Amino acid sequence: MLDLLSEEYLREVVSLLVRLVEAAGALIIFVGAAFAFVRFVATALRRRGEEDFNAVRLFLGRYLTLGLEFQLASDVLRTAVSPTFAQIGQLAAIAAIRTGLNYILGKEIERERAALAEAAQRPGLGPGPAAQGGAGPAGDG
Repeated sequence: MLDLLSEEYLREVVSLLVRLVEAAGALIIFVGAAFAFVRFVATALRRRGEEDFNAVRLFLGRYLTLGLEFQLASDVLRTAVSPTFAQIGQLAAIAAIRTGLNYILGKEIERERAALAEAAQRPGLGPGPAAQGGAGPAGDG
């Protein structure tokens, strides 16, 4: 029983969990980028309106934000078992950078949403189907 709770065993388990959470974050970002690329190509072939491209940016931004949250979670996990001061410092720096990126992405998403809403209010210039389309895998509709 004592070996089951040893620090070395916990480090191995946490290391595996860190890799899984990092992989999940990377997969989320990859899937979002792939879907956004497909939407971008479809939008470029059909329309060239700014609102349509903004909808694609919003779509991708949601995936990026979620993926960064997973990456931050893996960083927190990495320091879960007896962290050193150096690890804590690295976590603080990484958390600050990723939180800053998330904040900037969130603001960008808000700005793009406002631009799409404003465009929808203008007579005859509402967003196309790409901006109004149904919910995608990230529930973006």
